[in-house]
Amino acid sequence: MYGHGAAPPTRTSGTVITLRVLFAIAGFLSCGLLSCLPLFRVAVLRGRWGDWLMAWISMPLSIGGLAVIGSVPENDHRGDIALAAILILGAVSGAYFVVFDIRHHRALPATAPASGTTAFMTPQPPGPGYGYPSAQPYASTQPTQTPPPPYTPTPTPTPTPPPPQPQRPAPARIDQVRAELDELSDYLRKHEGDR
Repeated sequence: MYGHGAAPPTRTSGTVITLRVLFAIAGFLSCGLLSCLPLFRVAVLRGRWGDWLMAWISMPLSIGGLAVIGSVPENDHRGDIALAAILILGAVSGAYFVVFDIRHHRALPATAPASGTTAFMTPQPPGPGYGYPSAQPYASTQPTQTPPPPYTPTPTPTPTPPPPQPQRPAPARIDQVRAELDELSDYLRKHEGDR
């Protein structure tokens, strides 16, 4: 989506916190119907089979709880138990997501984007032809005998600031226009009294 070698845009801390809050409250505010949403986010970021299993199991649990609520009379205690169960499921899935997401973003190195990208989205340096690494089928398989030269850093010269530019006199054209305007104002003052 971002092309070869281009990194996806990094998320700011405000965006990360907003997404964290939205995922966390989605399960509880939807009365448990979207309690699988934070669990699927954890499963996508972590990639463990246990997380995927919890996310897939939460879907029929929430749908089944809503089916029980809709099928029993309003004063039946089974509807209350089902509603409490799916609300608890939404709250627990949100809390699990918040704990995981905070740990996940703390574990990321400072240079990595905070967007939770996976390994297949990380930019790779382009190779010599069309982004493929160079293949050297006829290269020698024997190691070279010469060690690489030692690294010696070269000092970089500090740039000197440019000298300040001298003040230039005003161009002659501006002086000419100024003089003409002065003559015009004098002329108008003299002829103003004629009217």
